[in-house]
Amino acid sequence: MEYHVAKHGTDAGQGTSGDPFLTINRAAEAAEAGDTVTVHEGVYREWVKPKHPGRSHWRRITYQAAEGEKVVIKGSEEVTGWEKVDGTVWKVTVSHDLFPEGNPFAEELFGDWLLYSPGRHLGEVYMNGRAFYEAESYDQVKAPVVETEVLDRWTETIVPAHDPEQQRYTWYAEVHDEQTTIYANFQSADPNKELTEINARKCCFFPDVTGMDYITVRGFEMAQAATPWTPPTADQPGLLGPHWSKGWIIEDNIIHDAKCSGISLGKEISTGDNYASKRRDKPGYHYQLETVFAAAQIGWSRERVGSHVVRRNTIYDCGQNGIVGHLGCIFSEITDNHIYNIAVKREFYGHEIAGIKLHAPIDTQIVHNRIHDCSLSIWLDWQLQGTRVSRNISYRSNRDLFVEVSSGPYLIDHNIFTADYAIDNRAQGGAYVNNLIRGEVKLQKLLDRSTPYHQPHSTEVKGTAPVYGGDDRWVNNLFIGDDGIQNAGTSPYNGFSASLDDYIEAVQEIRERTGGDHEAFAMVEEPVYIHSNAYLHGAAPYEEESGYVQVDRDPSFRIVEEGDAVLLEIDLPEEAAARFCSIQSTHTLPRVRIVDAEFEKPDGSAVFLEEDLAGRTRNETTIPGPLSELVEGKNRITIWG
Repeated sequence: MEYHVAKHGTDAGQGTSGDPFLTINRAAEAAEAGDTVTVHEGVYREWVKPKHPGRSHWRRITYQAAEGEKVVIKGSEEVTGWEKVDGTVWKVTVSHDLFPEGNPFAEELFGDWLLYSPGRHLGEVYMNGRAFYEAESYDQVKAPVVETEVLDRWTETIVPAHDPEQQRYTWYAEVHDEQTTIYANFQSADPNKELTEINARKCCFFPDVTGMDYITVRGFEMAQAATPWTPPTADQPGLLGPHWSKGWIIEDNIIHDAKCSGISLGKEISTGDNYASKRRDKPGYHYQLETVFAAAQIGWSRERVGSHVVRRNTIYDCGQNGIVGHLGCIFSEITDNHIYNIAVKREFYGHEIAGIKLHAPIDTQIVHNRIHDCSLSIWLDWQLQGTRVSRNISYRSNRDLFVEVSSGPYLIDHNIFTADYAIDNRAQGGAYVNNLIRGEVKLQKLLDRSTPYHQPHSTEVKGTAPVYGGDDRWVNNLFIGDDGIQNAGTSPYNGFSASLDDYIEAVQEIRERTGGDHEAFAMVEEPVYIHSNAYLHGAAPYEEESGYVQVDRDPSFRIVEEGDAVLLEIDLPEEAAARFCSIQSTHTLPRVRIVDAEFEKPDGSAVFLEEDLAGRTRNETTIPGPLSELVEGKNRITIWG
């Protein structure tokens, strides 16, 4: 059955093309497994809550925008009747009837690992689709503070502000028992003559119950939702998401202006609800560990949750994440998405912010995404086991990749990372192969946090371990340094042993001498496997590396945007264009020590890293870096579009 929804329809209709429903939610009440809901052109201001699941991959429920028609689902309401107060400041008073499920202007951001949020609320004001900035007082609305530079709180560096002129557009709300008054500075505009909207709903398309499996969401634009802060220890609603379900396909959508998170593949509320912040009796780390075991008790497994496909979406202008997920993101594929302008307003800050931020992404594949202009592009945290980050490009972000408290095996291959602060490695058991890394590589042990690892390709917990640092593989990468960048290359691994046998021998000597056990393993640096990399412009190799090349020359590396295309420009020296590398695979990458597992595909078969960033198949002997067809001298090659 195909149901139709159109702006000229009625919810008393039959849902046919000739007698369509008026709301998507009415179609959601009717649609059963195997049905399709086709939505026709227009703006739909509703929170779509699917009422029935699909039954399998082949009997799913599909929600789609009609071909060639622009369909927008908004979490906002249009507001008119603005009154001028003083100069460019206007006000409007709205009834709380506009917010049947809670007033976002009354709800402050709250939750675990939220470190800076000075009175910020889930409400928002928009003019012609552009979000304003929340002010801390009416006086600040009258006289907005415009900053051309801001503090990046993670790196503690001053960076250019994103679109400083937009900071002149501010709002402040006074919430009363039955009404809320909003003051806003519209500069020279008359809000009654423009499209002026405010947040009214938490989500645009998100079930209010779990278990809504096998749903496809295709071709919509969704925007302007009052999504809350989404740490891994809380319910994680997004503007769009499956809400602890299995087998969703989210494709070809445009997602923007979520207050916090755009697409959520995250957990639900029963396994934790910001207890560290509410109870304050245990650290967030401890509650997150409990969350993993609580999830197992309610059926966290491949059979019950995850296995989502998120592809070809454009996601931008979200305050916390483009894509977020803890536990519910297992066995998923995140491919061909364009993610940008995430957390660049910097109205709040915490430890859960990135273009893609996932916890426990077991066997999740993050492939061929374009991510830029974010405070951090990709952050993968806890239980990176079977996770693969391949053929992605990250540029103009303050940081590129952060991997944390995991024991592997995880695979990072054929990516381009360009931030001065390129890679933050607080994990172990990784393989970094055929990447281009222009920037610093930071290492840090985390001996005070022991996190779970699993049986291969399973959620079944096998054990827990701290991060000793090391047990990493760096092969066939192209490193580029630059003036002012420290630790470009693999030299941060100097002092680490070069073989597992050497490591075991050193640990055993300490154990025999001291009579100790686990303490000895933290006293010796884990082995690393580093060879066949190229180092340019000040990047430096690991002291025991073999088969590398090093040329202290600026390769004039640049990322260039031309329309929808992204190009790489590089002047490659002869040594770095030489074919001295071999294709890496399951058979060439040593197993990881703690988990005692191999680098494999999610189905357990061997992985061969023969496809480059541009989709070309490498020759058996090849050059370092993500692009197999670079040549000596000047190159200009399309890497996206």
